[in-house]
Amino acid sequence: MQSQKDTTGQDAEVLSIAILSWLASEPELLSRFLALTGVDPSDLRAAAGNRGFLAALVEFLMGHEPTLMAFCEATGTKPEQVVRAHASFAGAAQGGW
Repeated sequence: MQSQKDTTGQDAEVLSIAILSWLASEPELLSRFLALTGVDPSDLRAAAGNRGFLAALVEFLMGHEPTLMAFCEATGTKPEQVVRAHASFAGAAQGGW
């Protein structure tokens, strides 16, 4: 049986992949994200398996409300889901729950 912590972490990772998929359809935003993170476009597939990279995707949305709202509108995601994913990644980075 999975704990709530595990489910939340998995949900955060799934949401991060959805963010990456959405960014792939938004070339200008994807370019900005890649420039901010220093990730090369050819390394995206490998980076998607890295929890730190997934956290950076959520952080990118959290850092710019218009981008967050555009993602939520385009994908039918509630902003609260992004906030929970952000908290999940932050808690994991601090060793918290």
